[in-house]
Amino acid sequence: MPDNAAAPDSFIDKWLTRWPEWAVAQVFVPQARRRALLAWAALQQELTDAAWGGQDPRPGEAKLGWWQEELQGWSRGLRRHPLGAVLQGQGGDWLVLANVLPALRDSRERPADAAEALAQIAPVARAFALVDAALEASMAGETLRGGRGAMGNPLVIQQLLHARLLASGEAAVPLQELARAGRGDAAALWAQRVPALPFVPHGGSDTVPPDSGRDGPAGSLAAIPRFRRVTAALARQRLKHGDVARPLPAWRALLATWLAARN
Repeated sequence: MPDNAAAPDSFIDKWLTRWPEWAVAQVFVPQARRRALLAWAALQQELTDAAWGGQDPRPGEAKLGWWQEELQGWSRGLRRHPLGAVLQGQGGDWLVLANVLPALRDSRERPADAAEALAQIAPVARAFALVDAALEASMAGETLRGGRGAMGNPLVIQQLLHARLLASGEAAVPLQELARAGRGDAAALWAQRVPALPFVPHGGSDTVPPDSGRDGPAGSLAAIPRFRRVTAALARQRLKHGDVARPLPAWRALLATWLAARN
């Protein structure tokens, strides 16, 4: 269970330790929004680590069950976890996130192929993208427009596949991809394949293909919250180089996030 005495910064620091590239990428995210968005990134990391980390699934299942109750509380104005001090009042759709945690828990089983790997996490990606959109609208003082959350799904899916590899290594590789790799490094080969997967977006055709800088229908990239674009760009570059845990050189992180951030 989470340590309720820990400060929110301790969870944010865990994310920053994993993503030192943020030191150069942060310039593309408004300073006033950074703390809340980093707390949101830390929360996503807590959830995915619980779902996919460790040899024994039971501690993670218990943690996700706790988080489901916690997020339900956030939707009613209650909180226990330190991250709630930063996030609970930010306008995220916490009940949607709570309701998808059983699907995240069930996604631990190794998929048979790439299509199943995508299908396992599609509902989780949809919920994460909805929280993205709700936070973005709340921070901008706007009303959330219908369909906005779906815009980020391909980027979220890619980040979730990265997070799964980071948490569980070769256990995240679909069976078909293991066979394809033979005696090669299956985790690295699967990581390199992820950016080129034929992602199926939810919510219409006006979405950004996952392996893109500014590609896609006009205006579609700008519709995805900038923080998602920037962090997805970092994950995508790590995937392309086949080492999901290795931080990018500063110059590569800067270029990738600049391309992702510009409108």
